[in-house]
Amino acid sequence: MTEHNREIYERLREAYPDVRCELDFGTPLQLLTATVLSAQTTDKQVNRVTEVLFRDAPDLAAMRKLTVEELEDYIRTVGFFHTKARHLVDMWKELEERFGGEVPRTREELTTLPGVGRKTANVVISNAFGTPAIAVDTHVFRVSNRIGLADASTVEETERQLMQNLDEDVWSLMHHLLIFHGRRCCHARGPECANCPIAELCRKHLEES
Repeated sequence: MTEHNREIYERLREAYPDVRCELDFGTPLQLLTATVLSAQTTDKQVNRVTEVLFRDAPDLAAMRKLTVEELEDYIRTVGFFHTKARHLVDMWKELEERFGGEVPRTREELTTLPGVGRKTANVVISNAFGTPAIAVDTHVFRVSNRIGLADASTVEETERQLMQNLDEDVWSLMHHLLIFHGRRCCHARGPECANCPIAELCRKHLEES
């Protein structure tokens, strides 16, 4: 990890001392479910939905009793709720039948489940099991390529470069820091460069100044 990248990490860490996963969950299963729901939907909206869903169906036994139609009633305010409901019902079934009711602890196993891609798997292994990982969502992709932590045109290549350019022990926290920075300062449109804690370290800002 270069001194430049270390400085970016330290400044973001100082700027966002409250950084955390913003999805509300109590168990790995709840996190996995919430993360599937979060695709193209804000964490705040997912939390509003799961507050009720997890109250009524807090564990796999209760979730398995839900039909697709019943689940849709809980989650219809999130994007693509029809597809997500089918994926979740199928996913819960496979967790019971293939994994003994337990959430797999590896990325490779998680991505065999319906509706679970690499980003979702990385969120789960990082936040539920403490395995270093970088989940590249829209914020992480935009911010990391804008500031110069990566120089890639795809999510997969961005993840690879971030893993190469950052020390493994900061991967999980840096994932959240980049999300916080993207939501609070480095917006897709109208980034607040004047208030940015890393402006003089940012490739895009330096190119335009």
